[in-house]
Amino acid sequence: MSNIIAVIWDCDKTLIDGYMQDPIFKRFGVDASEFWAENNQRQDELQKRYPNMRINSDTYYLNLFLQYIREGKFEGLSNELLREFGEKQKFYENVPEFLSSLNDLFQNDAEYREYGIQVENYIVSTGFAEIIRGSTLSNVAKEIWGCELIETNINGNPTLSDVVYTIDNTTKTRAIFEINKGSWNKTFHIDVNSKITLETRRVPFENMIYIADGPSDIPAFSLIKEKGGTTFAIYPRGEMSALKQVEQMRMDGRVDMYAEADYSEGTTANLWIRNKIFEIADRIRSRERSKLIDSVSSVPKHLV
Repeated sequence: MSNIIAVIWDCDKTLIDGYMQDPIFKRFGVDASEFWAENNQRQDELQKRYPNMRINSDTYYLNLFLQYIREGKFEGLSNELLREFGEKQKFYENVPEFLSSLNDLFQNDAEYREYGIQVENYIVSTGFAEIIRGSTLSNVAKEIWGCELIETNINGNPTLSDVVYTIDNTTKTRAIFEINKGSWNKTFHIDVNSKITLETRRVPFENMIYIADGPSDIPAFSLIKEKGGTTFAIYPRGEMSALKQVEQMRMDGRVDMYAEADYSEGTTANLWIRNKIFEIADRIRSRERSKLIDSVSSVPKHLV
């Protein structure tokens, strides 16, 4: 069994203060609230027109983005531009530094390193994967999941034109299974649906910590909790409604703990996540020691 501890992060309102699309709206002079209102209105209209049709509210916004591109409101929006917008993200306090410190948590600790215990950060988002890849998060994340778009040349300029991969708040659970089995790493040619014994999976569920901001992540929270992992919720400082929301999730058994969205030294989020990682590491170390002791045979003695 692997000795990797996976910290799995949502992105918007968990690591980013707001939505990752905000710099796009600012660049093109589009009112963000009007865009999201139009997005919601269109879904409502479609649902009324096609009452038996299932509409994915998590990823429908991609259709409106592509329409805005075609109409010239997001003229020339490309993957390269998305990566540039990654550099303009507003993170909560100490986010890149905190994730980096988690990666290095056991690097200089021989007691844990002896057993190959290490921490890996993963990001699973319903937003744009290329924005995340263009941000400082790409330097601290082992792997990133998000919505992916390809480009078409329009007047000689590469422009986003088609959606080729989406992540919603339900399919985040697939990403979690990919982390569990290691199938995200194409080097090993492992399909996420392949049958792999629990003992040989890359990251056991009980070694996972899932961190997100709200009820939309309940499918992922539920999977992690059911499989013996740890869940943690984040809420923006000073928002009473958000506090009540995460408190309700704690009371319902969805999350183990919650805290304000601040990862600075000494904050609840910083201390609790670190402490939980050490708890998991101590459990792994204890298990490995027991295996070692059990594998050692007794010393032969002279027969009397």
